Amino acid sequence: MEPNTRGTGRLPAAFLTPGSSSFIDFLADHSPELLPGNRKLPEGIVEAPHGTTIVAATFPGGVVLAGDRRATMGNMIAQRDIEKVFPADEYSAVGIAGTAGLAVEMVKLFQLELEHFEKVEGATLSLEGKANRLSTMIRSNLGMAMQGLAVVPLFAGWDEGREKGRIFSYDVTGGRSEEHGYAATGSGSIFARGSMKKLYREDLTEQQATTLVVQALYDAADDDSATGGPDLARRIFPIVTVITDEGFRRLSEAESSELARSVTERRLEQPDGPRAALL
Repeated sequence: MEPNTRGTGRLPAAFLTPGSSSFIDFLADHSPELLPGNRKLPEGIVEAPHGTTIVAATFPGGVVLAGDRRATMGNMIAQRDIEKVFPADEYSAVGIAGTAGLAVEMVKLFQLELEHFEKVEGATLSLEGKANRLSTMIRSNLGMAMQGLAVVPLFAGWDEGREKGRIFSYDVTGGRSEEHGYAATGSGSIFARGSMKKLYREDLTEQQATTLVVQALYDAADDDSATGGPDLARRIFPIVTVITDEGFRRLSEAESSELARSVTERRLEQPDGPRAALL
């Protein structure tokens, strides 16, 4: 992309030329070195903080997406209060697992991609289209994934056409799968999925769905050292978001605190976490 060296204040010609509604395509044509997957890595083993467990569950009227707050670097805790769940736009959200820095950068680029499309086309992408765009972005990061810097998000949103919440999971190659009912990704996903498998019902209320995902994160933290459970002493609680036909909403710290305390207190009384704890 040619810089403006004349000091006239005009934008470079590339910004004024009609083209693709994809901001990523625009960047690939004019400044490909700015794309995360095109950066050169130092030789040798790259040690970087990793985010871990993300969970999601649908309920009649929407979908819940939540994540723990721990980032690890090897056997060390790199950060205790990292944020891993972000709004993609008004009706969708992304939860990140994998290399934290790359994942956050990918989310920001994805947000910009959706905003750019809406401004150019005058309409929003369908939820299916958003899921496909994210798949393409993950695929472009394959080179770094093969060097251990993988990003594996969970994408969820409200499908205005089908009038329901939907969940999409990915692998490191960009392969996309739609999940039905519930899903988990990250190092603690096997334990979180096992927890949700026992507790999930199709007729959950929004309150029960949010309780479900917090319980799943609690169970994951119980068996996976890379997943951080609710930290009552430091007041660090899972990030829980709800997406309905009214849009994206992140639970306040007070709401997350109440959920976490409720789950923790019940587990102290009944460590095995009976099904009744969800009711």
